[in-house]
Amino acid sequence: MFTELRPPGPNQPVYREDCTQCFDSIDDTTGLDVCLYCFNGGCTADRSHSVLHVSATNHPLVLNIKRTRKQVTRDEPPAKITKLSIAAETETDRYDTTTTVKCYECGVDEVDESSGKLPQLVDAVLKANTFSRQEEVKAWEQEMTACEHTLCLEQQEARQIESGALGHCSECKLNENLWLCLSCGNLGCGRQQFGGIGGNSHGVGHTKSTGHPVAVKLGSLTADGTADLYCYACDEERVDPELPNHLAHWGINIKDRVKTEKSLTEMQVEQNLRWEFSMTTEDGKELKPLFGSDFTGLKNLGNSCYLNSTLQALFAVPEFRDRYYLPEQGPPNASLPAEDLETQLRKIADGLISGRYSKPDSDVIVSEDTPEVPHQRGLAPAMLKHLIGRGHAEFSTMRQQDAFELLLHLLKLISRSQHVAPFKDPVDAFRFVMEQRLQCISCKRVRYRSDEQENISIPVPIRRVPKDAQMDATDSEGKEKEKEEFESVTLRECLDIFTAEEMVELTCGACGSKDGFTKRSMFKTFPSVLAVNARRFEIVNWVPTKQDVPVIVNDEAISFDAYKSHGLKDTEEVLPDDADTGSSFKWTPNEAALSMLEAMGFPRVRCEKALHATGNEDPEAASNWLFAHMEDPDIDDPVDFNAGSGGGSGGGAPSAIDPEKIEMLSGMGFNAPQARQALKETGGDMERAVEWLFSHPEAAGDFGDDASAEMPAKSQEKLLPGSDKLPANFQLQSIVCHKGSSIHAGHYVAFVRKQLPDEQDAAWVLFNDEKVAKAADIDEMKKFAYVYFFRRL
Repeated sequence: MFTELRPPGPNQPVYREDCTQCFDSIDDTTGLDVCLYCFNGGCTADRSHSVLHVSATNHPLVLNIKRTRKQVTRDEPPAKITKLSIAAETETDRYDTTTTVKCYECGVDEVDESSGKLPQLVDAVLKANTFSRQEEVKAWEQEMTACEHTLCLEQQEARQIESGALGHCSECKLNENLWLCLSCGNLGCGRQQFGGIGGNSHGVGHTKSTGHPVAVKLGSLTADGTADLYCYACDEERVDPELPNHLAHWGINIKDRVKTEKSLTEMQVEQNLRWEFSMTTEDGKELKPLFGSDFTGLKNLGNSCYLNSTLQALFAVPEFRDRYYLPEQGPPNASLPAEDLETQLRKIADGLISGRYSKPDSDVIVSEDTPEVPHQRGLAPAMLKHLIGRGHAEFSTMRQQDAFELLLHLLKLISRSQHVAPFKDPVDAFRFVMEQRLQCISCKRVRYRSDEQENISIPVPIRRVPKDAQMDATDSEGKEKEKEEFESVTLRECLDIFTAEEMVELTCGACGSKDGFTKRSMFKTFPSVLAVNARRFEIVNWVPTKQDVPVIVNDEAISFDAYKSHGLKDTEEVLPDDADTGSSFKWTPNEAALSMLEAMGFPRVRCEKALHATGNEDPEAASNWLFAHMEDPDIDDPVDFNAGSGGGSGGGAPSAIDPEKIEMLSGMGFNAPQARQALKETGGDMERAVEWLFSHPEAAGDFGDDASAEMPAKSQEKLLPGSDKLPANFQLQSIVCHKGSSIHAGHYVAFVRKQLPDEQDAAWVLFNDEKVAKAADIDEMKKFAYVYFFRRL
């Protein structure tokens, strides 16, 4: 049995914190079973996901890990502070950890841990980075690059450094925090670091005296060729693609090295997690924590508040709750539950809704000095965050992200996943149809176009309060400084602007007029849940800057009836359809807006795409589009917007599109014009067409004159998403708020309208990462929300 066992590799995930199928953890009374074959984590209490894993994989040997908080008692007052210092509290200082090897096949609850490979294996599991910490470190390390000093490293004559010489600094007796100069092989201690790690800066002194720029931290070496590398010339952490060879130059075989110390990246991650935010009212009183079903917080994984707030708002939507909270069912049959989106969404739903984990943090010791009830410990959504970010240039990092962009990305992932009957795609609740009406100013002919959407992004008018009416503010030195204030606007005004008529520069193919068209977009159908992004950005010194413009949104129902499109009227004449759909409209970019965008440094092809996508008028809207689509793989591909074949990459587009392919794509939720455009862009290749559609969610679609002939009757009769019935009344249900001048920095929280115990009316609840409390001053928070979620009544 023991011959199959191998210790985890440097990059192999070890799930030794919580179960991969629920949030039961090593802190529970029965502990967590870690499979000694694949290192899956399985709970051992009433759900027994460990037993399910054993039966599914035939992996009978597990390491049970149980952790309990040490009880600290002080019989006398603490010693008087005589020196200012910071001491890092380790896990060993806080917890007692017990381990037991169990064999489910033999029914033995305590296998001798000294047998065969078990001592080394158990030790490797306990020392390995947990999955969540490993993913955090990976994400931070993705930011590091090589530099000219690591790529062009000059090394002195090769020599064998004896292992004894690697035991301590060459100038003092320190035997930790040791850095090896890759140029000459000198070993020097590093700087003194936060957390009590010693250092006399002899490594830095060596660099100053010799000019040798690159050093590697010995204790951070791993067998797979990674390590802590620092370039003193750049004063930055770097990577060295040739590190194994550079170490071999000094006789160091990296395959024999075992990582013994935390890297700078790992220590940086720990520091990011220490940032706390206030949970008090204006008069300084602590907000009272809430516990129980529907009141569970999420732990901040280091800049993950954008994810936490979005998840809280999403799982307050009934369609998401019904789809993923299935307490009467077992977990999905997934061979790798930590890598399965369905499993992780059900895990999050159970964690947030069940109330099983919503209880005061037992680690916080309540005393006479701190009588308040402690907040929750919070659930760590590390596995879901990993899946959401996998393969994504932004969401795979540890940087702060845009919560609205995350919402769109997550909805896309969920729609693309399987929803086997009787389950339905919960994203359907967000779907609706906007109808765009174009009318030639000269001949008055019209054309209607329908676009399926899952959200709207409304412009917020920015009007400054006159300076003489603004309140003075003071800076940190007590000097008065100007603080900009903005006039309040109502949600109704923003919606009026969003659905208002605007001018677009197009040439009419029917009458030949170049006077342009009026364009107006209104709701053809309404969704069950309307996600609204409030755009409060304006260009300041060529940089999109978020402005704190108050938007007034009431708790009462809001009627959207005035924003309903009534379609083609009997008195309207339709523009004739041409075989070349682009010949009716000769699109040219707005030169004034184009020159402004080019002055900001964007290439012309990007500027034209942005203007085409945003109405060809507003450089601010176009610049926002550009920042949101910087990572599009085809962002620099030229496009002919007036080409009848769809304008894209290829001349291989078929002259006629297969109607069955259009029907298949329509069955996946895309409308017929989008499906037709995607198939033309990709030469009729179904697989590529699907990828194209997901990477071009804003695609207008192709409204060819042969649309009716191509589209089978079944597809024509396909029900549109949403409902066109009136009245259309919506009520605010949750908001995601952001504080900070940029959506890529600052902090996100969520406010959700919920029914509180012992209260007759619904109240607003604040979700600030792991902290959950009844909200105070919600009206002020609603004014500055970034994303609003409305429920149709």
